[in-house]
Amino acid sequence: MAVSIVYLVILLSGNEYLDLYLKPALIPLLGFAVYAYKRFPSRNTLLTALAFCWLGDIILLFADIAEIYFILGLVSFLISHIIFCTLFNKQNPTQIRNNIVFRVGCIVIVVYLIGMLCILLPNLGNLKIPVIVYAFVISTMLLLAFNGFLTWSKPGNKYVFTGAAVFVVSDSILAMDRFHSSIEKGVFFIMLTYLVAQYLIVAGILKLNPKKAE
Repeated sequence: MAVSIVYLVILLSGNEYLDLYLKPALIPLLGFAVYAYKRFPSRNTLLTALAFCWLGDIILLFADIAEIYFILGLVSFLISHIIFCTLFNKQNPTQIRNNIVFRVGCIVIVVYLIGMLCILLPNLGNLKIPVIVYAFVISTMLLLAFNGFLTWSKPGNKYVFTGAAVFVVSDSILAMDRFHSSIEKGVFFIMLTYLVAQYLIVAGILKLNPKKAE
């Protein structure tokens, strides 16, 4: 956490060139915390999701050099979100879902997805299909987290759902900054929301899996 705060302060101060040296260390520190936690059934799934996020972080450092790096980074995060979907499905429900609330949540997520795509599509060029696929997968991840919010135990359910929602916000800022209009201090806000999202998801999953040996 302390390293993340230092990193964000450096970004906010305008020293974005240090990104290359500090960003690769952030997710591995979070992964180490998960690894140090006592084993639980979905631990390896969580670590794998974090590994693909870390790989995406590394690749996106070179996104300004050539478009292929952005595409590969997108693919890496796409895989991580698919794994997050698997991870959320592995968590045990402890309460009955309110179907009316779930349907309303589905509508909100779908409306947001369609709205973002309507804004972005005119500027995507050859990236239309990859971005649509990515948007669909991350929306599915958010939907599964929302389902968990209604069925998992507290407070882990709140952590994971909030983390997933903030992850969508982070990717939305990135997409708007890259394909629509430049956002002042965009890198700072992208990384702030990204790191908060990762922390909340990890903290939530650990809370859903209390310390005990398998």
